[in-house]
Amino acid sequence: MSQNSASQRNNSQRKLAALDEDDLVVISAHVQDAAVVAGDILWRANENRLVIGMRRPDCEQILAGECTPRRLISALRFDRVLSCRSRGIDMAASDLALTLLGLEFDPGHAPGGEVLLLFADGGMLRLEVECLECELADLGPDEDAEGFTNMRVGTDI
Repeated sequence: MSQNSASQRNNSQRKLAALDEDDLVVISAHVQDAAVVAGDILWRANENRLVIGMRRPDCEQILAGECTPRRLISALRFDRVLSCRSRGIDMAASDLALTLLGLEFDPGHAPGGEVLLLFADGGMLRLEVECLECELADLGPDEDAEGFTNMRVGTDI
């Protein structure tokens, strides 16, 4: 791998954190149109954590005007989650392909509230959170842009 190629790969591995609604708007923009498989959604109730593996568009590459779209393998994590409910998503269908449209925060009793993860075709995850604590971490470029099944994070919700 060339020095330039290695540098580009490292630059695309970002970590973003959201501790308030404004921060979540930034992360929402980065995950818009991310490809998710239902089996890559892991609700860890005993850890108060939701983790979602995804393939998201590389926003930096798009802004740089590169012609060939590229996706990044990323993990979206929410901590301090009190409950997780789904609507319009068959979580038992682990190979179900989903498209994440965005994230919204509905403040409740401060500092908590609800985070909505909105998917195409009307699917939604609703998280009741003690406080907003979210991280988006890029794991690297998607070398397998054709499929969604090689990135299993978990299977239960």
